Amino acid sequence: MQGLETGSRDYCTHVVKNGKIVLAFTSALNPGNAEFNKELERHGDGIKDVAFLVDNAAGIHDKAVARGAKSFKAPETLKDENGTVIVASVQTYGDTVHTFVQRVDYTGPFLPGFRAHHLEEKFNKVMGPIELNFIDHVVGNQPDMEMEPAASWYEKMLDFHRFWSVDDSIIHTEYSSLRSVVVADFDENVKMPINEPANGKRKSQIQEFVEYYGGAGVQHVALNTNDIIKTVQALSDRGVEFLTIPDAYYERLRKGLEHAGIQVQEDIATL
Repeated sequence: MQGLETGSRDYCTHVVKNGKIVLAFTSALNPGNAEFNKELERHGDGIKDVAFLVDNAAGIHDKAVARGAKSFKAPETLKDENGTVIVASVQTYGDTVHTFVQRVDYTGPFLPGFRAHHLEEKFNKVMGPIELNFIDHVVGNQPDMEMEPAASWYEKMLDFHRFWSVDDSIIHTEYSSLRSVVVADFDENVKMPINEPANGKRKSQIQEFVEYYGGAGVQHVALNTNDIIKTVQALSDRGVEFLTIPDAYYERLRKGLEHAGIQVQEDIATL
């Protein structure tokens, strides 16, 4: 955590972790914080920063800026008694940024300036664990005709490559459809699907997101698990609400699998 307790007088940040998944939730401490309030006024709650763990934060930042990327935060060295971290950030689609995090020799709980939280969630001792592994992918929704420029940005600025793509002839319903390009880093550990709406009888859910969010932004973060049935059940037992799926979806799934040549290991009835 970071806040008044640690000497930070502008922001309060609480960090949570499960497996290799790390999420930081930040709020402004002062009502007159123009930068933070402008972000909230335009977007509401949302994901501002998708951070990457890297070997050379300054080098990646400077190369991207030399290629035309907009710097959000110049390389900065952070230090405390637990060691050193170098961070730098660039602007990507919409108001979203990518921070490059280089942990030089850091052994602390998160980053310099943070400390372990003094409170413990007692609920976790009562319920069974939620076993999650890592962030599988992060989806960015774009306005119509902005998918290609956004995907090209990752290719040009960060040396990503195109991992997978679909158009509205593949992903569509009678009412809505979308186009998507997935970009990935060299090792294909980082995957960023870039979506845009396509025409349909009704407004695409991608277009709805863009309108409600006030522009391009992160729509969702996907979390990897080894057993999705066990994980969803455990989350449901804790009170997490999931989308309700019509029975017709699974009826069509059974029929589709008969001709797809794919064997699903899980029992469809359980799914």
